Amino acid sequence: MTTSGTIIRPLLLLAAGVLGMAGVGLAAAASHLGDGHLLGNASTMCLAHAPALVALAASLERFRTAPIAGVLLGIGTLLFAGDLLYRHYNGTALFPMAAPAGGMTMMTGWLAVGLGFIAGRRAA
Repeated sequence: MTTSGTIIRPLLLLAAGVLGMAGVGLAAAASHLGDGHLLGNASTMCLAHAPALVALAASLERFRTAPIAGVLLGIGTLLFAGDLLYRHYNGTALFPMAAPAGGMTMMTGWLAVGLGFIAGRRAA
């Protein structure tokens, strides 16, 4: 395993676990609280990206863009979902353009996943 793999893998798996747990909790909160659409959207983002982070962590040695894609997806999801959660409970944004910044970061992460095909496999 590469040095970056020893650092990135545990972080990606930690983020996946936190996002998965948060996604389930946010889904429950959205279903029990009035006007939980922001919580529901945050839940969806967390639950969509948690398994992606697990897959990227599992493929670090074979997938050249996996480390950067995972970091971008994790940070973007935390920022996007965090802003929605903050808006739900406080009525204001985490900071101006926080959700769009998180969304753009996630989109860049997914682009990195797609570019992994062009970049090819890591050398064995």
